[in-house]
Amino acid sequence: MGKAERTVEELVSMIESKELRLPEMQRRYVWKATRVRDLLDSLYRGYPSGAILVWEAEGQVPERSFAVEQSKNTVQSGLLLLDGQQRLTSLSAVVRGVPVTVRGRSRPIDILFNLDHSDKLTYVTEVHEEDDDESEVDDEFGADATEDDLQKRLSEMAFVVETRQLAARPNWVSVTDVFKTADNASFLKRAGVKDFDDPRFTLYNDRLNKLRAIRKYMYRIDILERSMSYEEVTEIFVRVNSLGAKLRSSDLAMAQITAKWPQSLKVLEEFQESCAKAGFELELGIVLKNLVAFATGQSRFKVVGNLSIDRIKSAWKPSTQGMEYAINFSRSNAGISGHALLSSPYLLIALAVFAEKSKYQLSQADEASLRYWLLAANAKGRYSRGSSETILDQDLATIASGRGPLGLIERAESAFGRLSVLPTDLAGRNQRSALFKTMFLAFHAAGAMDWEQAVRISLAHRGKMQWLQFHHIFPRAVLKGVYKPVEINDICNLAFIGGRTNRRISSKEPAVYLAALLDKHGPKQLEAQCIPTDRALYAIDRFPEFLEARRQLVAARLNDFLESARTLR
Repeated sequence: MGKAERTVEELVSMIESKELRLPEMQRRYVWKATRVRDLLDSLYRGYPSGAILVWEAEGQVPERSFAVEQSKNTVQSGLLLLDGQQRLTSLSAVVRGVPVTVRGRSRPIDILFNLDHSDKLTYVTEVHEEDDDESEVDDEFGADATEDDLQKRLSEMAFVVETRQLAARPNWVSVTDVFKTADNASFLKRAGVKDFDDPRFTLYNDRLNKLRAIRKYMYRIDILERSMSYEEVTEIFVRVNSLGAKLRSSDLAMAQITAKWPQSLKVLEEFQESCAKAGFELELGIVLKNLVAFATGQSRFKVVGNLSIDRIKSAWKPSTQGMEYAINFSRSNAGISGHALLSSPYLLIALAVFAEKSKYQLSQADEASLRYWLLAANAKGRYSRGSSETILDQDLATIASGRGPLGLIERAESAFGRLSVLPTDLAGRNQRSALFKTMFLAFHAAGAMDWEQAVRISLAHRGKMQWLQFHHIFPRAVLKGVYKPVEINDICNLAFIGGRTNRRISSKEPAVYLAALLDKHGPKQLEAQCIPTDRALYAIDRFPEFLEARRQLVAARLNDFLESARTLR
């Protein structure tokens, strides 16, 4: 194995010119902007940030595109990047000032540098290759942080993800802007440094130069030899990433499959895109796990290395047909219109396998039982607990045994003790809870509407002002300092309304705006979302009583909703 060294600047240039390319076995770009922030902080301080692994391949090798724009010129030779994609893609985006493409959406990575940062170390999240951007919410300071905590933390940090407020401050500068120019004068002038005698001149000037020196940061490169086969390099890729725990098992399994089935990544991604168009944006790992379930009868990726290419290919078409059925059943029969309403996408895999096992022929009784199982398992978070693969495998075994939907229901009842919902089940749950998703489904089924625009609540609304939002019935601003965050964010303090209505209510007290809604529209709109209509409960000091009263109403509604699913249609 050869060794080499290249600076960040050289590596970025190699990506741009296509001298550095990605093999098909690589996963997509997934880093959050906060990961890029942390990487820059490490490089700025001169800390080690890992080596780069490349392969000097001979002949044609299946490839995929980088998430950043590259030259249109075709390079006949070059190095294939095996380890370091997330780091180098991030650095390429920031140094060149080009956007990255994440799940088909192009966005810039805007990082700000604090000229007044503290010299002491500040906390950053660990920089790993495997971080996945599944959540759009990134609370980097903690849910309980106060405004003073945030300001103190910001004043100490060297790098932050850009916000308009911080970008307007003279001591915060764009990292990309610094990389794009060799002159510090404009940054110093903006920060209020008027001449060389200003005590900040040397400090700021040195820090800007140190930031710009990140381009000269030297990475060690390990180079795999030309003589190695694609299969051997894939095995090395799997071993390196397994030992370092850098990639998830789905990514390693994907690498093994692409080694056996060239161009399979494109096939899987095309199906993934078709699911997204139907409202179900599934991770590629879910598409792959569904394929494995059809090929082997279980869901674990550890068997992928032993699967033959014929077995993989023969399972592909049935797995897509099963998944298409699962999506259609979820949408049309259960009212689950998209992935955001699923507590786990594993539910779709179980549905897909069941459909194939039943040869897509269900009686009315089986359809009702399957619908009940889906909604009850979704509400209870059947696959959202520990050992979710083990639980999925148990359900796949139940399906294989021919016990049908009733067998799935019995197994779920055995796991939870009951599938009904008690008021106490709702206490302390927040918007990430599986029960919150079921609340939406139950309220939608009851005809719940936006309180001002008389539009039925839906995830499919278009227009920024119409987007569905969850609204704190007792606004956080009026509860802050009086009640704990866990109480404030309890799902029984949340309702579903459009963005325009949410903004109009803002931080008004419920005693004001809920009373006005009752006077104008009567109780129907509030009752559709199980909001008590007893005005005495709208006082701030009655908030705990309000939560308890609503828990009773919500639990009853959820149970009615789940039981109605058993009804033959």
